[in-house]
Amino acid sequence: MTLFYIVLATTLGGVLSVVIAASLTQQLLGRLVRHLVSLSAGVLLGTALLHVLPEAFESAVAPSALFATLLGGLLFFFLLEKAELYRHGHHHEGDGHEHHHHFDTEQAGRGGWSVLLGDSIHNFCDGIIIAAAFLADTRLGLVTSLAIIAHEIPQEVGDTIVLLNAGFSRAKALAFNALSGLAAVLGGVLGYFVVGPWETLFPYLLVAAASSFIYVAVADLMPQLQRRLPWRSTIAQVAWIAFGLAVVTSARTLLHGH
Repeated sequence: MTLFYIVLATTLGGVLSVVIAASLTQQLLGRLVRHLVSLSAGVLLGTALLHVLPEAFESAVAPSALFATLLGGLLFFFLLEKAELYRHGHHHEGDGHEHHHHFDTEQAGRGGWSVLLGDSIHNFCDGIIIAAAFLADTRLGLVTSLAIIAHEIPQEVGDTIVLLNAGFSRAKALAFNALSGLAAVLGGVLGYFVVGPWETLFPYLLVAAASSFIYVAVADLMPQLQRRLPWRSTIAQVAWIAFGLAVVTSARTLLHGH
């Protein structure tokens, strides 16, 4: 059943985000992305700090070792992003398509393929993270999957906008995004068979997952929200972040109540 949950969660994340992207017009996508980014930031921070890290620190591993893992994870994702292989949310500016209008067609095309490559690597890592969480505890796997799916939706919507502006047809953009999403399933299955026998690694893997969530929220998503905006827009940002935290808190209460 654990493998079934892993495959279901990783598949749902990719399919749901692509279905949502396919059902919305490009103009509407651009308007929704900014709200989804705020929601995603709240969900990722809440999951990392209220679920994943507490679970890891309840283990017998020394806190100093886990904090070192957290630091190493943050630096690792920083270096990957420097290499432009771990591009999570930089195309989720919420400005629709204006932000790539200065590229010529060839440059935009290369940018589209770069986004797909980075997205595939990111999805593969997410699959391993989901597998490790389910292997540690089914409830933790469900909450972790919720956080990843919540982030996948704005990510895939934003990537769809980028691919459309890179010259991809709508059908081609959605198809390649769906294929990229399958990398999560591959990562989940591989994680189940490779990580499973090494239960002693679970606390470290959970902390690495938390470092990914924290880095994405603090370095990728929240800087996009740090703009001078009308007070109503600022209140909306805070409200969406709070809603994301409320979703995580409610899920934690519901799952641990069972």
